[in-house]
Amino acid sequence: MAEFLAERGQVGEHGIVVLTDVARGRRVRIARRGATVLSFEVPSPEGVRNIADGYRDAGELDTRPSSRYAIMVPFANRIADARYVFDGVPHDLQPGIEGASRAARHGFVRGVDFDVTDLRADAQGAHVTFVTQAIRPGVHPGYPFAIDLAVSFTLDAGGLALDVVMRNVGERAAPCFFGWHPYFRLADSPIEGWELQIPADSVVRTDEQFIPIAGEGARAPLEQAPELDFRRMQAIGPRELNHAFADLRCDTDGRARTRLRDPQSGLTIAVWQPSGVMLAFTADTVTRDIRRSVALEPMESWSDAFNRPDCADAIRLEPGAERRFTCGVEIESP
Repeated sequence: MAEFLAERGQVGEHGIVVLTDVARGRRVRIARRGATVLSFEVPSPEGVRNIADGYRDAGELDTRPSSRYAIMVPFANRIADARYVFDGVPHDLQPGIEGASRAARHGFVRGVDFDVTDLRADAQGAHVTFVTQAIRPGVHPGYPFAIDLAVSFTLDAGGLALDVVMRNVGERAAPCFFGWHPYFRLADSPIEGWELQIPADSVVRTDEQFIPIAGEGARAPLEQAPELDFRRMQAIGPRELNHAFADLRCDTDGRARTRLRDPQSGLTIAVWQPSGVMLAFTADTVTRDIRRSVALEPMESWSDAFNRPDCADAIRLEPGAERRFTCGVEIESP
């Protein structure tokens, strides 16, 4: 019997890909719509556990509540007032809309049906690449740039890895960066008893709209915010988290690992990234299952990065250039 499998499937009218690690009893289902992870099944002391709190059916995949497992490109999280200036030119992502209805969140590809390429399995893992050319001038108001996007998933002995390539195929520089929005449910017990560890030295201060405040004051050392200091693994408790953590510390292999653990079962995952920020969200404002899962979002740069001079170099993509970002989920125990 093959150790890994890579197969096609269906959820309603949506095509999906199923990656299976037969030897370890793990399976990941990923939809073409948005290259969205739907489920991630792993063995646990109670039996097979779906640790992904994703979309439950085709209807949710269509409506995309709470951006579960969203691939966020060309920006992650929010852009203040849906406006930004790039190379001296102002851009409006919501022309004609005023007041409280203005909002720009999580990029442009959540509703895109990606093409599937390179679907394969071998002795080392199961692999698929999703590609799209949906980001083009004239398609999205306020974003006159052309980005080719490829999102590759590999399920192997360590867990699930993402390798994302963004390429500027236009004739001018573009602002562009990557983020991922996974929600994890390690148990049916309340999240207050789950344990969290984030290897960060600072937290990003925001306003009431969760937009980072201007300037260097946005970066607060955790000594100034001890209630948000998760450098030591500890219970989440009653804290409401919707915070980005910066200045991540990497292990010797170059990966910064944010860990989430259910102490009752011992099930522990590590969400890894080589750089950027980690946004932790305790799902207090979602449309269903409030505080039943925890979102751990690896982001290449900050929320509202399009408007921040301190992020300008990190998000700038010159014509013909490409940038890669990697992240993933390791299953550490049991």
